[in-house]
Amino acid sequence: MAEKKKIAKTLREFEGYGADPVPEEGQPLDWSDRLVLELYPQEKRNYNLWPEKPKPFRDILEEYSKKIKKLTEVTSEVLAKALNFDQNCFLEELGDQATLTARFNYYSCCQRPDLVLGLKPHTDVTAFSMILQDESGLQVRKDDKWFTVPKHPDALIFLLGDHMEIMTNGIFKSVMHRVLSNLQKERISIAMFYDPPADIERGPKDDLVNEENPRLFKNVKDYVTTYWQYYERGQRAIHTALV
Repeated sequence: MAEKKKIAKTLREFEGYGADPVPEEGQPLDWSDRLVLELYPQEKRNYNLWPEKPKPFRDILEEYSKKIKKLTEVTSEVLAKALNFDQNCFLEELGDQATLTARFNYYSCCQRPDLVLGLKPHTDVTAFSMILQDESGLQVRKDDKWFTVPKHPDALIFLLGDHMEIMTNGIFKSVMHRVLSNLQKERISIAMFYDPPADIERGPKDDLVNEENPRLFKNVKDYVTTYWQYYERGQRAIHTALV
């Protein structure tokens, strides 16, 4: 606990150790401990919040973040090719100031998993997110049903976010997901969030809007602020970007 207090954040701060902001009345708290660190652009790093213990942590995170950064570039190229775009179009769209943020999650055993979720249902604000989990517990929603993502400690799980749905005019969908709590098993995950810079306006790619596929979303700027306002209410925010 002494080490946690060194890097603790207030309820209104995003980075550091501690819970998300207090939700609005009637909304549940998540059953998890978490540490959030900004990794890229590098000038945004606050090394005072990087834990000193365990000692290998900083070196491992430094190396891991470099590899994940490279993976975001490869993935952006693959998504562009899937739409028959130039492979660099999303890299150019997201820009050199795209952010990469790490969130370390610890879900302890819960005595009443029937009453408490580890993480409430939501979509991510991101272009896409990459999750490494040691135990199952993550679920995704499709066709009004919840499906458990299989346990595979050597695999990264990719989830598309709201920004990607907006930029592709709804062709790629952001994924509703949640985390179950568990009576007998702890769970640890590392989520890496790849986001466009908040201060740049963006909307659907022009090539994806035509008579057959009318424009679904308007251009948005600082969408993350709107997103968090709705997240705290247990709601999605993407309807605010609809034309």
